[in-house]
Amino acid sequence: MSKKYKNSLAIFEQLESEVRAYCRSFPTVFTKAKGSKLWDEEGKEYLDFLSGAGALNYGHNNQKMQDALVRYILQDNISHSLDMATEAKRNFLEKFNEVILKPRNLQYKVMFTGPTGTNAVESALKLARKVTGRTNIISFTNGFHGMTLGSLSVTGNAMKRKGAGVPLQNTISVPFDNYFEEDFDTVEYLKQILEDSGSGLDKPAAVILETVQGEGGINAARFHWLKRIEEVCREYNILLIVDDIQAGIGRTGTFFSFEPAGIKPDIVCLSKSLSGYGLPMAITLFKPELDQWKPGEHNGTFRGNNLAFVTAAESLNYWDDDSFEKDIQKKANVVTDFLQRLVKDFPELKGNRQGRGLMQGIKCGAKDLAAKVCQEAFKRGLIMETSGPIDEVFKLFPPLTIEIEELKKGFEIIEQSIDAVVKQQKLITV
Repeated sequence: MSKKYKNSLAIFEQLESEVRAYCRSFPTVFTKAKGSKLWDEEGKEYLDFLSGAGALNYGHNNQKMQDALVRYILQDNISHSLDMATEAKRNFLEKFNEVILKPRNLQYKVMFTGPTGTNAVESALKLARKVTGRTNIISFTNGFHGMTLGSLSVTGNAMKRKGAGVPLQNTISVPFDNYFEEDFDTVEYLKQILEDSGSGLDKPAAVILETVQGEGGINAARFHWLKRIEEVCREYNILLIVDDIQAGIGRTGTFFSFEPAGIKPDIVCLSKSLSGYGLPMAITLFKPELDQWKPGEHNGTFRGNNLAFVTAAESLNYWDDDSFEKDIQKKANVVTDFLQRLVKDFPELKGNRQGRGLMQGIKCGAKDLAAKVCQEAFKRGLIMETSGPIDEVFKLFPPLTIEIEELKKGFEIIEQSIDAVVKQQKLITV
């Protein structure tokens, strides 16, 4: 490495696009990661409460997945295969069906899309329009579904939508659960505009939602609200798409985030932690009667990422019984208790606890406070990020496999960081 760039961020600033984001929040060069920890090139250790924005639910370099991957590579097995049949794909499909779908009484066809979440969403939108012959999609305020044009059209964030550079059409946004502080029934509102011939809404092909809005502020929909949305979709013959890319794969406590609500979406989008190892992989699940694709009608060069299939199949061993779910819930309860205490102990936050499972955070009423807490935490060796339309939420996304002691160590850093930021704020206002 050139001496000019060693131990420096200079090469990134000189050569990489201004579009880079996370490296601005965490300005160091990382060199190693294991479990719930990362190290930078100076040897400093960091606890990871970001988990690749939900792509590393099983931690960094999970040993069992790493061993399976290394064995596969050293045997000169298939790495890239388009959508051809391979042993690795077969193993994943068989295990996914036996361990995940059958026990939950879910009969879905599996579609391997391009290996990103936004591609899974694009395929879901295309399929809904193809099957129904309708063009409109209903999405929700503060929803986030990806950065390609179709996904952006059902995303709420104004800054991200502006990046499209073209009009985003054939969608309508309606209020998410508890979007209004006052007592406003958002499901009744949805039913009204569907029923009213004067609403200006043509009957949509689908409704798309996240059960917990990750980028939108860790807004968790109530289970009965989700159930009522499903009932509306059934009543009006509208397809229900659940984007479970961030909230799924155990992040909220169950493999699919919608399980506790007792609903069965028509279409489900999965990516992020699906491979278990941080390798690119995405699938779209849908009811068999919706499988009306023509061969190659939606494709992608890298949808046959066999390395991801290997680690994904290995990751499903966590779900052979309910012990992993119980462990997640135990940790989630610890996080909930901690965040509720923070809200009480630091009234300066003007905070509210958000989310469920190991997808929680605090929404701060005080301006810019969440971002400052994250900055302070990074200085102290903890990586976490903000969420929400104005970055008003600091969120906790630790690996699901994190040890309780590591979790509590992170809590200490967060509390110290809040205390430091609050004291600094008081000094500024004096």
